[in-house]
Amino acid sequence: MKELKYTLIKSKHQYKLYCDLLENFVSLPHVSSSMQDEIDLLTLLIEKWDEEHGQFMDLDPISLLKSFMGAHHIKAIELSGILGISRGYMSDILHYKKGLSKDVIRKLSSFFKVRQDAFNRAYDLKQQNQLQTTS
Repeated sequence: MKELKYTLIKSKHQYKLYCDLLENFVSLPHVSSSMQDEIDLLTLLIEKWDEEHGQFMDLDPISLLKSFMGAHHIKAIELSGILGISRGYMSDILHYKKGLSKDVIRKLSSFFKVRQDAFNRAYDLKQQNQLQTTS
């Protein structure tokens, strides 16, 4: 019997390995149909592990985003280009000054290969201090 190329993820080491493989596949300039099947399968296996282990649900969406950025070695300026948003908006998001729009959530979900609900959760924004003038 032929050994399976991919199996259900059973350890953090295997999870990291599959995430690295997936990242390598999606960064290729051209993807064949058989490679797309591998991408789809790895994505399903990774999503299943994430759902069962709830790893990212412990973090608020911005902490999760920062974690993904660190793991993928992506800077805020690069991510703003990927998401098609201004650097100022990206900065406000990362500093808890503005929330994630539905469009940004969809793009983050697609880019980082996670379900949208990972980013589509409530979290506290920092209140802008109101400048008061005295007369």
